Amino acid sequence: MYQRILVPLDGSETSLQGLDEAVRMALRDGATLRLVHVLNKFRRTTGFASHASYSELLPGMKEEGEQLLREARERAERGGAKAETKLLSSLTGGLSEMIADEAADWHADLIVIGTHGRRGIERILWGSDAEQVMRAVNVRVLLVQAPGGDGR
Repeated sequence: MYQRILVPLDGSETSLQGLDEAVRMALRDGATLRLVHVLNKFRRTTGFASHASYSELLPGMKEEGEQLLREARERAERGGAKAETKLLSSLTGGLSEMIADEAADWHADLIVIGTHGRRGIERILWGSDAEQVMRAVNVRVLLVQAPGGDGR
């Protein structure tokens, strides 16, 4: 049914659960996975000091992103799926736009995203990257919510 499944990853347990679901689907359908991680200056969860400039942070963020993708590819391959990786980086683009562009350029027929399932004030404060991706793309999106799914 699906041949090209795009899987955005941020290193969270929730995104890894999305990866695991994508692996199951890839095995069922004989699909290829493209695992992507987005670097941009608007990313909220870098863990770096706020006074440093993006250009100073980029080498460390890139190294961290490459490591995340290596580990995710190994996880997918241990599960039996064929996976490739791509690190996306932009000074100006938003996360959802970058994922939408990659999905279009790669001709993905499905995007699988782990979602935190935030509600209420947490959703207002933090937003929903998964929801923004859904609005930005023209392909099917499968949201995989963490067990418990209360956003905590």
